[in-house]
Amino acid sequence: MKLNNISHVFFDLDHTLWDFDKNSGLTFQKIFELNKIDINLIEFLEVYEPINFNYWKLYREDKIDKESLRYNRLSDTFGILNHEIKSRTINKLSVDYIDYLCTFNHLFDGTFEILNYLAPKYQMHIITNGFKEVQQGKLNNANIGHYFTSVTNSEIVGVKKPNPKIFNHALSLANASIEQSIMIGDNLEADVMGALDIGLDAICFNYHNEKLNNGIKFVDNLLELKHYL
Repeated sequence: MKLNNISHVFFDLDHTLWDFDKNSGLTFQKIFELNKIDINLIEFLEVYEPINFNYWKLYREDKIDKESLRYNRLSDTFGILNHEIKSRTINKLSVDYIDYLCTFNHLFDGTFEILNYLAPKYQMHIITNGFKEVQQGKLNNANIGHYFTSVTNSEIVGVKKPNPKIFNHALSLANASIEQSIMIGDNLEADVMGALDIGLDAICFNYHNEKLNNGIKFVDNLLELKHYL
């Protein structure tokens, strides 16, 4: 079903266009080699990824700060794996991770095709909760930054999705009205419900096959956005 009267398309970045899990795994492989950490990468990632997901939820809810997120997600993972590691090494790994993360820039299948399809028809924008020091690097290094008229980062606004303030800030920055705009992202709570709660239409990029409430628009592949836009 084509959506009428849409002029502005807002995208989440991580887990929506930029393949966070793949790039993160490659980053850990790199920094473990640099720091001579002898650990099975697959086992590490199986433990780390849900821990990281939960810490990001706490971070979105302002229950922890950035430094706690960066340290504790690693410390908890090594602890569960019974891998003895010094605190200073965890601190170094947390810095190295941020330094190397945007040197890997795999995108989800169909990213360039869908952006090229949308670019002549819409103004496109980014709304991200990611750290400001790496998000622009991801956009530039993945060669997709030029598609977007504006980038709204939670650290600049001072609140994170799903807080209404970040969506309203992004709309104001883009000079876009709610009625002319749509939000596309993978996170049901932060991206989709956050947008819908202020009356902004939304599409869930449901690549993770999450169970969704009836009535929520979703796609399993980015190219399926052509059905709506």
